[in-house]
Amino acid sequence: MKKSRKLLLGVVTSTALFILTPSIAKHATDTFLNAPQVVQKLAVVDTITADEREYGTDTAIYQGASAQKVQASDTFSIAQIGGSVHGRLYDQWTYRSQISTGTAMNLRMHTYIWMETGGNTMQTASMLNYFLPKIQTPKGSIIALDYEDGAGPSAQANTDNVLYGMRRIRDAGYTPVLYSGKYYIANHLQLDRILAEFPNSLWIASYADMQVRTSPLWGYFPSMPGVAIWQFTSTGRAGGLDYNVDLLGITKKGYKHGDAERPVTKPEAVKEGIQADNTPKKDITTGYTVKVNFSAKTWSNGAGIPNWVKGNSYEVIQTNGNKVLLVGIMSWIDRSNVEILSTAKQNNAQATASTYVVRSGDSLSAIAARFGTTVGALQSANNIRNANLIYPGQVLRVNGQATVQRTYTVRFGDNLSVIASRLGTTVGHLQSTNGIRNVNLIYPGQSLRY
Repeated sequence: MKKSRKLLLGVVTSTALFILTPSIAKHATDTFLNAPQVVQKLAVVDTITADEREYGTDTAIYQGASAQKVQASDTFSIAQIGGSVHGRLYDQWTYRSQISTGTAMNLRMHTYIWMETGGNTMQTASMLNYFLPKIQTPKGSIIALDYEDGAGPSAQANTDNVLYGMRRIRDAGYTPVLYSGKYYIANHLQLDRILAEFPNSLWIASYADMQVRTSPLWGYFPSMPGVAIWQFTSTGRAGGLDYNVDLLGITKKGYKHGDAERPVTKPEAVKEGIQADNTPKKDITTGYTVKVNFSAKTWSNGAGIPNWVKGNSYEVIQTNGNKVLLVGIMSWIDRSNVEILSTAKQNNAQATASTYVVRSGDSLSAIAARFGTTVGALQSANNIRNANLIYPGQVLRVNGQATVQRTYTVRFGDNLSVIASRLGTTVGHLQSTNGIRNVNLIYPGQSLRY
């Protein structure tokens, strides 16, 4: 459910669901309400009590350029950098901006990689050789391997491959975590070997249902050893957003004393987030990206702010004294009711300093169309004489060519047909750009790219 095809979620997570009998459910519930029993149940190294557990999201391309919160109290988020599907590498253009905007929200940011490499260690080596130098979260932070599809027939080979990946992450100075479902692990991996070397390193998905949930139903906890993070719902808010509880404090890794404002190291995306966070609100101008605070109550005209607006990010398209006008919403809001996620300069830099990794089947004309440029411009920027001589894995510079990403915020009463007409595009384009399989499944507050 974390791969680029996000809407496969319902199929994937069904393998992770663990429905407990009443007696087991009560035992699980009692376990997680009683801190001493948590120690015994999970063999916890660093234990935390129930009121110290922390919550956060995980995001991929379908959440857009900004990090996400379900509640104002969220403390962490895990962003997808990309992944490998049987040797084919892909990037997520949202990764860097999600790290920087999450940092600006004072979230402890972490990374995950889609790992569909079965038992093939060579493919995993290629994957990590490519992605480890691109990590934008602090040293010591989590790098999770998302292993939920494509396992090979040999549990031993699959486990060797996963352990190889986790060792590479550890040796690079990060905290290795394995994401999967309970039954996927049981059917394809040798869990005892993984936990013997990496205790309490599991991030497990197990959902009670598809209802909107902002707190776990403890009776559905996936009873198994080594669980550090539980992804307890894929619908932390209407429309869908993965929501997780950190059971052991593992998301504090990479941050001094767990302080989101004190990362152990500061990659460029983290520096950008800190800079945005430290920018005075009086400096907000056209082109900034801001988040509407959960505590905001009214627009500047006194009308109430709908709940679906709160926590979402919007570009500022105009300012007037203490008021700023938000794109898509077209409503004025006081500067005190928003939080800066990125400055106009940062947004422009991201839009004009892009690279693209050539994939199997790509052509220069297709790449040019994707970035709103021309074949000639790509040839000139990358010193390519023959437009037909590009190869998978080649990194192309598209500096100054990438189109600025435009977004539209869905309002009450909208449908894709109306939105497409309003924006001068097609329903099909909106579906493919935003990964929407069912045209009827959009919701107020959803940010659509076009």
